[in-house]
This record gives sequence, structure tokens and C-alpha cells, in this order.
Amino acid sequence: MSNLSPRRSKRPGRGGAEPTPAPPPITPGMVGGQYQPLTGSEMERIHQLVLRLLEDLGLSQVTPSLEQRAIAAGCRVDEDGRLRFPRALVEDVIARTRRRFTLHGLDPVHDLEIGGRRVHAGTGGAAPTIMDFETGRYRESTVADLYDIARLVDRLDNIHWYHRSVVARDTDTILDLDINTTYACLSGTTKSIAVSYTDGNSVRAVQPMLDMVAGGEGRFRERPFCTAVCCHVVPPMRFATESCDALEAAVLAGMPILLVAAGQAGATAPAALAGAVAQACAEVLAGLILCNIIDPNCRGIFAAWPFVSDLRTGAMSGGSGEQALLSAACAQMAGFYDLPNSVPAGMTDSKLPDAQAGGEKGYTISLAAHAGATMIHECAGMQGSLMGTAFESYVLDNDLLGAVLRTVKGVEVSEDALSFEAIRDVVMGAGHFLGHPQTFARMKTDYLYPEIADRRSISEWQDAGATDAREVARGRVRQLLADHYPRHISDSVDARLRERYNIVLPKARMRAGNGIW
Repeated sequence: MSNLSPRRSKRPGRGGAEPTPAPPPITPGMVGGQYQPLTGSEMERIHQLVLRLLEDLGLSQVTPSLEQRAIAAGCRVDEDGRLRFPRALVEDVIARTRRRFTLHGLDPVHDLEIGGRRVHAGTGGAAPTIMDFETGRYRESTVADLYDIARLVDRLDNIHWYHRSVVARDTDTILDLDINTTYACLSGTTKSIAVSYTDGNSVRAVQPMLDMVAGGEGRFRERPFCTAVCCHVVPPMRFATESCDALEAAVLAGMPILLVAAGQAGATAPAALAGAVAQACAEVLAGLILCNIIDPNCRGIFAAWPFVSDLRTGAMSGGSGEQALLSAACAQMAGFYDLPNSVPAGMTDSKLPDAQAGGEKGYTISLAAHAGATMIHECAGMQGSLMGTAFESYVLDNDLLGAVLRTVKGVEVSEDALSFEAIRDVVMGAGHFLGHPQTFARMKTDYLYPEIADRRSISEWQDAGATDAREVARGRVRQLLADHYPRHISDSVDARLRERYNIVLPKARMRAGNGIW
């Protein structure tokens, strides 16, 4: 029996069944793909280069286990020890890999249908620091921070999943890090979670935890709600041994796999944007092929994530226009292959949730969404080129994501939306649309209202204290973190988890009135 309690219930009203609610202005999974930075012939040229890279160059340092599987499937290892992928095998895997699947939440209300250019947005990253909420200074991040961010994300509707966004620096071993990261994410939200596992040992260690939370042995595999994030390559064109070990273990465990290739243009990927896209696509496809060799029914997510360097200094520039183009082009290439995919966006270089952050997040996320990215990672909460995060950023970015997703939905052109009858009624009657039935009907279906952004007049804003968006967001953070402590994992299951694992987060820290918030 599952340990999850229903998040929402449907009760009949006094007069019987409740009326069907009007559809909201935005939902997870609206279809993008209208923005196309690459032409059809340009995508074909990149694809041909991808095939050439995999067949004529290949990747080095494959693990013995995966090498054996790959050779049995038709790959070969050349005299330099590089694993080469025949063109026919690459095209066959692209043709038969899964194009649609459900990314499960712990609560089914948060299930996401992945694939087909349906756009979703969520967290991601591995920031080693977080802006302390009281002092405003960056400090090392902790397991408690992971848990608190999860609790925030749990209440922010436009953030669709929780991929751990900080590294818990208060754990003693790598295994403890992966175990405690999984525990904190699971405990803080009923949305789908994702964790970057160090190696196969970590994946195997958390499997009983996932089963216990799901309701018993083997139950996680039925509805896998935790994605393994695998940076299976060290660009350029070299496998990462420990991550490949984690990849193999995760596929065997039935986990969805985020296959990440994150070269940095001008450093570990070509400075030319087209070359960076091609290299990333080749590296991701190499991982996808290995996953499909292990399990043809695997849930692989094509995550071509080439990053940008400021070529004057070599520093990462996650908020640049070039980053926006790279992520959009990678989303478009994934659409060319018709593969479930992920790109990074919203990785502002600003250290504060300020005007720079808003601008950089706005155009990078917008281009990725309109290019049809299935999953946009790292688009909430991140600051300082992925090196930091801030609590109020999640609340601010939730607002921004709502507006971006509304633009993805686009303009409805239907008989009612064209509005001839409404225009005639107003012209022949009141002379304005303020009280017209169509206006009331479409007030909630066509228009999205921000929670943080201020639309009052200047005088009203001044009379109310002249607070800026960051101050308002901080108030919302305090409110959410003071009283939102999810209880979807029962006390008995939590006790069993603490008996089995070295859980760092005190149980008392996970209750209201703990003196922290």
C-alpha cells in the first residue's frame, strides 16, 4: 500500500457533482516549437556531422561492462580504444527509442507527459553556495537547504519538478551526499524529483528508500518518480567512468535517465555554436544508445547542454544571448530527432535577483520554451552562473515562468475568440467590454495574474509601502517555509529510513515551529 496521501480530493457539492472548472490559462506541457533558429537544411547538416563524429571518431574510456554490451550490439573499439558507433545503429536507436512517457510525481496529480515538444519547466544545478536568507551573504549549502527549497517548489505551480539545485556540503561521504539528497528531495515535495548520482553504488543504495516511500518492494518501478541525472561524458567525446556506472545501474533499476553532455563552448566544446551543438548531440546520443542497449524500453531524456564561456576570461556565461541560442538550437535538434529532451536556461550570471537576473532569465527561458524544449532545467532559483541560489529567486522565477508559458500557449483563433457577437453587442449597447459575459468568461481562462509582479498605480504602490519585487518575494518565502511541511511520508516509514540510512536532517527540523522559519 502506498504511503502517499491524496493531495487533492474531489467532493460533490450540495447539488451533486461540482461543475467542471474553467480551464486555466496555462498548464504543464503546452506545445512549443514556433521559434526555429536552425533551418531544415542546417539541422540535416548538423545531423550528418553527429553521425560522422560517432562513427569516425567515437568516444574514449567506456567502462568494460558497457563496452561489452556495445560490441554485442554492433559497435567496435578501434586501435586507440575509442568506442565507435555505426551509422546504422545510431539511426536505428533514434528510430525506435521511446518518444513519449510519463514522468511520475510522488502524487499522480504532478505526473508530466514528456515528449512531443510539450514544454515543462523546473529546477536543476549543483550550486555549492546559497544566499543566506537573513544575512544576504553566500554560504555553503546544506541538506536543510535542499529540503527547504523542495518545500518551496512544492507550492509553486509553474515549477513542474524538483531536480536538486544545491550540493549538501554538510555530509561526510559521497554516499551520504547522494542518500541525503534523495531523502531531502523526497521529503519536501510530491512532485517528480531528480538527483545526480555519483556512481552505481549510490543508485543501488537508494533503491530500497525509493521502494519504501512508494509503498513496498518493487513499487517504485511501477511509477518511477526519481530521475537519475547522468553526466555520462567528459567533453570532448570521452565517457565519464563513474557516471557511466551510475547510468547502467539506473537503467537496470527502471529510473528515467537525464543524459547530460555539458561542454563549454570555447573550452571543452567548439567556440562555433554549430559545432558545440553537434558535439553535444553526438555525446548525448552515445549515452542514449547505451541506455537502449541495456533496456530498449528505457526512459531516456536527450539533454544536450552546451554552455557558453566568456572568451575574454574563460568564465561561464549562463545568461548570455549565445547561451539562449545554444539551448534553443539543441531543443530544435531534439525536435528533429523527435526525442524527449532537456535544455538549460535561466542560468543568470547575476549574483542577486535583480534587473540583470530578470532580463537574462527572461530571454534564455523564452527562446528555449518557444523552440519546443520538452524540459527546461535550471530555470528557477539559480544565480551566479550556477554557483549559487537564493530562496526568493524561486518565488520570483515562478512568476516569470508563468508569463513565459502563457506566451507559449499563444493566441486562440476560434469562432468565439474572434468575437464578432461580443463586438456587436458592445457597439450596439454599453460601448465597452467591461461587463460583457465574454469578458467574465475569459477572465480566468485567457489571462494569467502574477503573484509577485506589481500592477498597481504608482500612488497605490507608494501608499502601500513602496516595496520592490524582491521584498514581496521574501515575504512569500517566509510564509511558505513557516507553515508548509509536507507529511506525505508517514512517520513509520520515516523511522525505517532513519534506521537504515545516515540521515543528517533532524526530524525536529521538519516540523512547524522549529525556530528556523
